[in-house]
Amino acid sequence: MSIEKYIDHTYLKPDCTQHSVETLCKEGMKYGFFSVCIPPFYVSKAKQLLEESDCKISTVIGYPYGYSSTAAKVEEIKRALDDGADELDAVINICALKDENWNYVKNDIESMTRAVQMRGKVIKIIIETALLTREEIVKVSEFCLESGVDFVKTSTGLFEGADTSTIALLKNVLKGLVKIKASGGIRNFEQAEAMINAGANRLGTSSGTQILLQTSSKTS
Repeated sequence: MSIEKYIDHTYLKPDCTQHSVETLCKEGMKYGFFSVCIPPFYVSKAKQLLEESDCKISTVIGYPYGYSSTAAKVEEIKRALDDGADELDAVINICALKDENWNYVKNDIESMTRAVQMRGKVIKIIIETALLTREEIVKVSEFCLESGVDFVKTSTGLFEGADTSTIALLKNVLKGLVKIKASGGIRNFEQAEAMINAGANRLGTSSGTQILLQTSSKTS
């Protein structure tokens, strides 16, 4: 299994520095990860570092809690795209969801999706599955399906969002029409492989290098 192309090599902690981003980008190029996922503040820097590389640039919108206004998140998207982002991982408004304000949730998803796809880029909608009931996961995933998002992503990484049962549920709801990004607690090869086998098309992890090295040791 060529696992590197499943991985968004991630560093989103608040202590992220330019040196952190430089290291992440070097590793992204060295190991052939699909993308690096970094704070919006460093997107333009990553664009310079990865100019000659196939490694894509992912960043986050409305991170980490998603409760900023839809208009604010759309402006974040525009700036990130102008700075050079290829893929946007955008958090839904979980407050609105818990209030059962479904019209707001749907409009939030649709507005962010439109802002990204009008520019020909990829959007991953983060639904934070660890905070949702099964019924809420199904309902918001159906909104994502209707809105034509590119990926549904399990977690911001602040919670243990990636488990095989959740991936299987998303796969059943999304019917192969929307891809799945597993994120939140993926720290080793066995976990990464389990997510892929369950139906994940992409993995978000800050342990990409370790996972890849574990893969190499298993095949050597």
